[in-house]
Amino acid sequence: MEIGSFIELQFSKGKELFQGEKNIARLNSGRAAIWHAFRVFGCTAIWLPYYQCHTVCEFLFRKKVTVKFYHIDPFFDPIDLTPDSGEAVLLVNYFGVMSHQRMKELALRYENVIIDNSQALFHPPVKGCMNVYSARKFVGVPDGAYVIGKDAHKYTDEYKESYSSDTSLFLLQRIEYGCEGKTYQTRMVNEQRIDTEDIMKMSKLTRTILDGTDYDMICEKRRKNFEYVSELLEGKNQFNPWRYYSIDCVPMVYPLVIEDDGLLQKLLDEKHFQGHWWSYLLEEMEENCFEYWMSRYMIPITIDQRYGEKELEYVASII
Repeated sequence: MEIGSFIELQFSKGKELFQGEKNIARLNSGRAAIWHAFRVFGCTAIWLPYYQCHTVCEFLFRKKVTVKFYHIDPFFDPIDLTPDSGEAVLLVNYFGVMSHQRMKELALRYENVIIDNSQALFHPPVKGCMNVYSARKFVGVPDGAYVIGKDAHKYTDEYKESYSSDTSLFLLQRIEYGCEGKTYQTRMVNEQRIDTEDIMKMSKLTRTILDGTDYDMICEKRRKNFEYVSELLEGKNQFNPWRYYSIDCVPMVYPLVIEDDGLLQKLLDEKHFQGHWWSYLLEEMEENCFEYWMSRYMIPITIDQRYGEKELEYVASII
């Protein structure tokens, strides 16, 4: 037991969003969490949507998993998803705007369902499914993910514990230097660590931060900001983010689609640091498919808890 010496950063305790030790796995990244969920199911293959971050399938390929892919239509319904018995299905809660009822109804169509809530940290777990969550898209942590579901704690004793403090300096630098320059370079070191790291248990640093976070404030701010941006951009968005939205949703971003190839650069010039998601699909998908359209034009507008009406009005004025 260490006593004395200098005082470290201190956080509140007992607020962790997902608590307990049974039917829960605390891991280092969302992509690793998806593989862990697949491992717990003991399936022979997994179906992923094409509209998904490439890091997920890359991690699964590293683990020698058989991966199959399916398309989605403009209503985010799978259109060529035909799993055989013993194959897992990954369903994504896009942007955090898919209600619990929506995801539950989707899950009922298939067996061995893994729900990817990487964009929906506060989405209630769907019973009978493995539910995956990524913390760093909602909270200032260097990494961290959860798997919630029956027997999710299996195999976790086999994983080593991650150490994230060595590459977490960017979180402190962001406060003093902003997100450009040296902070961006330091953050990319952390990204590289995550990209090359095997599945591991959540680091003590990440769990300590998550155990002291004010989640009620995060929910309230994000919902309020999402609704306000919707009002500011009423009539401009070519995508309807409200189709499956309900009171239980806590969005990650406001998904804005305007068919203007120059809009993203205009926002970047004004220091709104977001980008098109999964642009690699522009080289892999046909131009007439929904995934291509979203990858080309969807801009995730920032609505997180750091900001309020003033910042949102500024972004909307650029748009």
